[in-house]
Amino acid sequence: MVRIQSLQQSTNIAKLPRAEGAAHNDWFRQHEDHCLQDTRVELRNQIMDWCEDPNSKCIFWLNGMAGTGKSTISRTIALELAEKKRLAASFFFTRGKKDISHARMFFTTIAAQLAISLPVLRTAISDAIDNNADIFQQGLREQWNQLILNPLKSAPTQLIQLVVVIDALDECDSMQDIQLILQLLEEAKDLATVRIKIFLTSRPEIPIFDGFRPLSGEAYQDFILHNIPLDTINADISTFFLQKLSPLKAKHGLGTPWPDERIIEQLVERAAGLFIYAAATLRFICDGIDGPEEQLSLVLSATKSSLSATEHLDGIYTTLLQHSVLGKRGYQECEQLAGRFRQVVGSIVVMFDTMPARNLAELLQVPFKMVSRTLDSLRSVLNVPEDESQPVRLFHLSFRDFLQNSQRCSDSRFQIAEKERHTSLFRKCMMHISQLQENICDLWGPGVLITEIPDDTIQKSIPPHVQYACRYWLDHCRLGNLVEEDIRTIRQFLEEHFLHWLEGLSLIGEISNGVHTIIVLEEILSVSYNAH
Repeated sequence: MVRIQSLQQSTNIAKLPRAEGAAHNDWFRQHEDHCLQDTRVELRNQIMDWCEDPNSKCIFWLNGMAGTGKSTISRTIALELAEKKRLAASFFFTRGKKDISHARMFFTTIAAQLAISLPVLRTAISDAIDNNADIFQQGLREQWNQLILNPLKSAPTQLIQLVVVIDALDECDSMQDIQLILQLLEEAKDLATVRIKIFLTSRPEIPIFDGFRPLSGEAYQDFILHNIPLDTINADISTFFLQKLSPLKAKHGLGTPWPDERIIEQLVERAAGLFIYAAATLRFICDGIDGPEEQLSLVLSATKSSLSATEHLDGIYTTLLQHSVLGKRGYQECEQLAGRFRQVVGSIVVMFDTMPARNLAELLQVPFKMVSRTLDSLRSVLNVPEDESQPVRLFHLSFRDFLQNSQRCSDSRFQIAEKERHTSLFRKCMMHISQLQENICDLWGPGVLITEIPDDTIQKSIPPHVQYACRYWLDHCRLGNLVEEDIRTIRQFLEEHFLHWLEGLSLIGEISNGVHTIIVLEEILSVSYNAH
């Protein structure tokens, strides 16, 4: 009987929708940086002291400007907590990455991790799923209460403290969800036996401030990352450069000392407190087409020491783009390469999910070699995996911010016009989904369950770029600049392929999103009809 109950609990827990890439130790994040042993020491000690103190406040909010190293700190804290068996769960929001750019799977993912880190909760979580058949379709409040808060309240255990790490909450795509999440998390302060604390990071943006404002002063404490004394930050950045650049000496047969103390001081001065500057500079020096000495010279000549932190970061981004993408080519070839950059990288910047380079080429309907060559020159700012089956993604959101801001990206050849890229992607998506057909997987009869269809059959019939088009064509439509011809294309698609598209959504497990899509589509077409 006990074995049957255990099996049923495991079955229920397995049903919990998990956001791919959310956890700190997810395969997707295995190459992301952690704090070096001798950096951020005082702050890390302060955070760990908060974790251990039974009287400390429920929420620790670490906020800081873009590029100040929040996510690196989060990964390091999560790793240290996991090693001490004190990590309850972790969720790293990432804008533009499908499941972790929104909150729809936030609490179900946390609940699934809690069931592993605190097995005593498994029975209560499993019962909640049994008693609420549609809990996965319910709102955040219901999921929090049923799957997390109530199981924690009823946990038959001695007093224990665990920590949930939530990184980059500002990258959640809904302001309302952000504020509701903060409101619900505050309720954890009243737990008795199992104390759950929340370590949370974000940029200091208005929706986050608005979310914290109604909370009790007893619920949270904050720490402003960019208020750490600059001398302390500079010492950490100096350590970073020394440790990371030193191995290049032996690899490239460089003289000693290299880099010398004066050069390290110049690099630290130009970083102006931004760890993202240091990381981008290091990648540019290590991965550039010229040797590290030449690459370093380009960095040092890129900006003046009197500029602000953001201006220094913009300077290094501009330098690496001009050098890596364009080089010393003639005007006509530079224009062609810049156009490819805007098409390929501009698409990556605005897309709603990541994908491998080959699938990106298929989505954009351009040769894979063109995409590959464009990406290969940008490894300082893009994570381009050696494994071609893995997705290409930005190293840091600040690069996206830079490209989309004409005030910061001073070289117009690299500026990404957001609406223009959304419009282009919408049209590419429409071309792909307009090729969908009835019974595209060539199923053997009616009434076949999705679970009975081999995954490779679905992947072959509806490849990743077509799946992306099925999911996101309307999102690109909504954010682009449509003309009358685009509206006619949508109407023709609905007349000829609407049911084929619904079949495709069903096969890839996205049919629930189809209802929302239809509602939004009706609004768009209604506005278009009234306008004409």
